[in-house]
Amino acid sequence: MLAFDSSATPPTTDIETKKPSRGHESYIALVWRRLRRSWTGMAGLVLVVLLILMAIFADFFAPMDPKATDVGFAPPQVMSFHDKDGNFVFQPRVYALSDSEELDPVTFQPIVGMDYDNPRLLGFFVKGAEYRLFGLIPANRHFFGSTDGQPVHFLGTDKFGRDVLSRAIIGSRISLTIALTVVFIVTIIGTTVGMVSGYFGGTFDVWLQRFVDLVLAFPQLPLYLALTSLIPVTAPTNVFLAFVIAVMSALGWAQMSREVRGKTLALARIDYVRAAMAVGATDTRIIMQHIFPNVMSHVIVAVTLHIPSVVLLESFLGFLGFAVKPPLISWGLMLQDTATYSVIGSYPWILAPVGFVLATVFAFNALGDGLRDAVDPY
Repeated sequence: MLAFDSSATPPTTDIETKKPSRGHESYIALVWRRLRRSWTGMAGLVLVVLLILMAIFADFFAPMDPKATDVGFAPPQVMSFHDKDGNFVFQPRVYALSDSEELDPVTFQPIVGMDYDNPRLLGFFVKGAEYRLFGLIPANRHFFGSTDGQPVHFLGTDKFGRDVLSRAIIGSRISLTIALTVVFIVTIIGTTVGMVSGYFGGTFDVWLQRFVDLVLAFPQLPLYLALTSLIPVTAPTNVFLAFVIAVMSALGWAQMSREVRGKTLALARIDYVRAAMAVGATDTRIIMQHIFPNVMSHVIVAVTLHIPSVVLLESFLGFLGFAVKPPLISWGLMLQDTATYSVIGSYPWILAPVGFVLATVFAFNALGDGLRDAVDPY
């Protein structure tokens, strides 16, 4: 007769030892896992983070004082790893331009050459122009520049001799501030109006949508120019900037509200919303607890796709002189120097702000496309 040992451990099967490879995931974790599969979305996310960091620490990343003047319309200085004899050196350097005594036989201008005898060594975290970090902390360290504090122009200078790269980095702060502020206001107004209109429906929805149609029917460009021209030229720069933001926001919320209304009309007929109405939940609770979380995915994607349009609009209005006034700096204001073909043909480096605008538009569009695929349940 076989003896049974009660202390022995019962054998385990493969079913008992098998553990789930992934536990319960939240909605945010699921969206993040899907977003990581899109290389364009991740590239856009990295660029957006870099642009925001550049705007926040613009004074640190700018190699020079954006208001300091030098030689007008100086070409970009190319970084080199060779000395004057052509030998390789580890420390990068640039060579300033020097005018020789010889004249060009056609233009009778001094022939410009490289000053190989006085190289300007480059390095990281160098001392330079003084500034206040966040407007409070005095500092003079810059991310990259000349080790001896000499002016270095990686993207050349404008007609007043101001460094184009430093002005473009500082200008990112104003351009992105305008875009993010306008989109924030547009999102708040558009989402609120769209949810309220779609939820209540009926006569209220009809009249509210006619007002939205009226806002959408306005020709925006002439209206922008007319409204921005109402403020006096002598007004403070902060007042002018606030007025421009208010005008862009007043004309930009209608499209967002129309999109959110369409989502709300579909959500208001779902069973759990009707069940909440049946048990006596208030309209505010239904809108905020049941409808708002379900339209947030669409709103987030719409925000990332709306920011590039505001950046392009600000650049266009700034090019026309209706967005930002000096001493503020923005990408659109910098592009005013490109108003004539002769200037562009002679000094093409002043188109450098276009590269920053293109990078910003690509970053937010790529991030928006990646988020749109990530939040799509189908």
